[in-house]
Amino acid sequence: MTDSVFEMAESVLLSEDTDSKVEISLEAGERFKLDALRLDSENIPVDIGQVKMPPSPMLVDPRHLPKRKLTSKEGRIALLHSVAHIEFSAIQLAWDHLYRFRGMPEAYYWDWLGVAVEEARHFAMIRERLRQLDADYGDLPAHGGLWSLACETAYDVMARMALVPRFMEARGLDVTPGIMERLAAVGDDESVACLRVILEDEVGHVALGSRWFLWLADQRSLDAENTYFDLLDRHMEGQARGPFNDELRRKAGFSEGELTRLQGRVSQ
Repeated sequence: MTDSVFEMAESVLLSEDTDSKVEISLEAGERFKLDALRLDSENIPVDIGQVKMPPSPMLVDPRHLPKRKLTSKEGRIALLHSVAHIEFSAIQLAWDHLYRFRGMPEAYYWDWLGVAVEEARHFAMIRERLRQLDADYGDLPAHGGLWSLACETAYDVMARMALVPRFMEARGLDVTPGIMERLAAVGDDESVACLRVILEDEVGHVALGSRWFLWLADQRSLDAENTYFDLLDRHMEGQARGPFNDELRRKAGFSEGELTRLQGRVSQ
């Protein structure tokens, strides 16, 4: 296996095999610990349209996803399958963050490599929980729109940091505590424990999005807050879904001004 981070990223992104994407990610984590990776490659990034997805799960409009109550085993499986797909997508997203945007400081690439490794661990953990419930990733359809923002923001790293970590992934900070409460109420402590690990790590992942978004704003002499909302207007028609977990968003680098302005844009 190559010792180039960019070539490993390309291997992940161009593979159609779920297990290979996870295995390469975990191997990258082990190599990073040994200081056995390098940040150079002669290859230019392939177009994001060439990135491959596994043949399963089938990707559908979110309106067509099954809605079941958590009081049933089937309902918990459906929820965990959705989480597994989010975490799997996050593996791809982290690798694409570091693969697609060249010329950033070295720390940027090591940061997102670390995220890719953590997302692979999250996926493996949730997949194991599904298997404990006699299910597996790919058994159900999944949200077909999770990759769309990556494609929309492939033109610029600043747009990517704003719309993926600081918009899409930040939504997980808002909704996961409530999901944990609902699972605890039906006695599924094993799933709650998995989500607790994910939530703690996701605060850090969104914080990295904030770190690099703010760094880019400074480099480009842009007002970070106004630029963030300009990008929301461009890609999300200015809308945001609440309610927001202000405490976790503050930990993840959101300013008081951003939180106030987000509240004013909540879609009904």
